[in-house]
Amino acid sequence: MTGYFKWIGAGLGFYLTGFRFFGAFLGFLIGTFIDNFSRAASFLNETQGQQGQGRQHNFRSTQDIFDFYQRQTQRYDFPTMLLALSAAVMKADDKIMKSELEYVKAFLQQQFGNQFTTSHLQTLKTFIDQPQALPIQDICNDVRARTQPEVRVQLLHYLFGIAKADGSVSNKEMQLLQRIASMMGIPNMDFTSVQNMFHRDTESDYKVLGTTKDAEDAEIKKAYRKMAVRYHPDKVATMGEEYQKGAKEKFQRINEAYENIKKERGMA
Repeated sequence: MTGYFKWIGAGLGFYLTGFRFFGAFLGFLIGTFIDNFSRAASFLNETQGQQGQGRQHNFRSTQDIFDFYQRQTQRYDFPTMLLALSAAVMKADDKIMKSELEYVKAFLQQQFGNQFTTSHLQTLKTFIDQPQALPIQDICNDVRARTQPEVRVQLLHYLFGIAKADGSVSNKEMQLLQRIASMMGIPNMDFTSVQNMFHRDTESDYKVLGTTKDAEDAEIKKAYRKMAVRYHPDKVATMGEEYQKGAKEKFQRINEAYENIKKERGMA
C-alpha cells in the first residue's frame, strides 16, 4: 500500500470535509506523510534484516565467502588479507589451537596497535567458522596483485609462525603453506629458505641460504650475500614494527646459518 495513502487522503478530504479542494489538499499532505513514514519503516526493517544476516554469515558457497572477503578488504584492506590466510592455516589440520589464536592476536595487536579491534577478531571468527573451504586461490591472487614480493615473503614467514605456534608444523599445514606460497608467486627458493627457519633438518642451514651441502665455499659465500640482500630489513622499512621484527629475525637466521656453515667447513 505504500505510495497510495496520499491519494486516499486527498479523496477522503474532498468528500468528507466541507472545504472540498482545501480538504483534498490537506488529505493529500497527510497521506504523503503516511507514505513517507511507511517507506522509512520498510527500509529500516530491511536494513536490520540484512545486518542480522551479516552477523550470522551463513555463506552457501566459497564465492559468498570471497564476496565477504572483498567487502572487508574495502574497509580494512591488509588486515583482512592476514585474517583470511590466518584462518586457512589455523584450519589446515582440522583443529584450532589456542596457541595459534594467541599468536595471531599478539601479532595483530603489535602490528596495528589501537586500530586492532574486536571487529578484526569477528572477521577472523567468520572465516574460521565457515564449513565450506576458504577460496584460497582467489585470496592469494588478490594478495599477489596488491603487494610487493618482499611483503609476500614476510607474510609467508608470519603464516609459518602460526603453524609453528603449537610446537610443530604438521604435514597438512606444510602442504597448505606450500600451496599459498605458490599461489602468491613466491619462488621455491624463498619458500625453502623460510621453511627451514621453522622446520629444520640436517641440511637446514644450507637450505636457508638457498644452496646445498655439495656447494663450493665460493658458492656458499655468493648465496649468503644474495640472501642477505634479499631479506634485508630495509626491504620492509615502510611497514609496521612487527614486520620489522620479523624481517630482522629472518636476517638474523640467515647470518646464523652462514656462521654455522663456516664453522662446519672451517671457512674464513
